[in-house]
Amino acid sequence: MKIAAAIAGILLGGLFIMSASMVLFKLAPMPEIPKDTPPYHFMTAVGPTGYMTMVKIVELLGGLMVLVPKTRNIGLLFLGPVIVNIVAFHQFVAKDGIFQPMLLGIAALSLFLLWVERARWKALVA
Repeated sequence: MKIAAAIAGILLGGLFIMSASMVLFKLAPMPEIPKDTPPYHFMTAVGPTGYMTMVKIVELLGGLMVLVPKTRNIGLLFLGPVIVNIVAFHQFVAKDGIFQPMLLGIAALSLFLLWVERARWKALVA
């Protein structure tokens, strides 16, 4: 189980590190969002405020922490609200549903890591 948890941690952490790095360090151009759509209005509203920069910094820190087994649970605490926001954005703003392979993969990896560390999480809720 340790090997599977290590692989899941590397995949989840790497995914969030890559995503955050692409935006924070401007490694690729931002994709064009069609005008007069809910995602366009959402990004127009939160883009200039610095909110997305803060989210990407949290993604980067959470991704780095998930890579290291000793800090994995703290990383999952950082990434939990981000994952909920990603799912909510795709369900309610973009309206393209939550049953997309990338979203399902992120959710599955996160839930698997939470399950593997369930004994440690019990101490928080008990």
